[in-house]
Amino acid sequence: MNKTQLVEAVVIESGLSKIEARKAIDAMLHVIEQTLHEGDRVSISGFGSFCVHHTAERMGRNPRTGEAIPIPARKTIKFRPLIEIE
Repeated sequence: MNKTQLVEAVVIESGLSKIEARKAIDAMLHVIEQTLHEGDRVSISGFGSFCVHHTAERMGRNPRTGEAIPIPARKTIKFRPLIEIE
């Protein structure tokens, strides 16, 4: 499902107009993004939680030459679902 399909599903489920549904989804994504940028965790009851994960610098290898290269530290987002799909 992409963002356009998500908007369509929200329109069907909520009865909102397409513009209102798109604004609501954009606002929700913006708030989640800003909260994660601040380093906080986002938990959505009954759905899951998003958190920032820090990975340390490590050594890797260039697959073509086999040369050792440093891979810099970085931040990634992890999602932990609360919903189990059967």
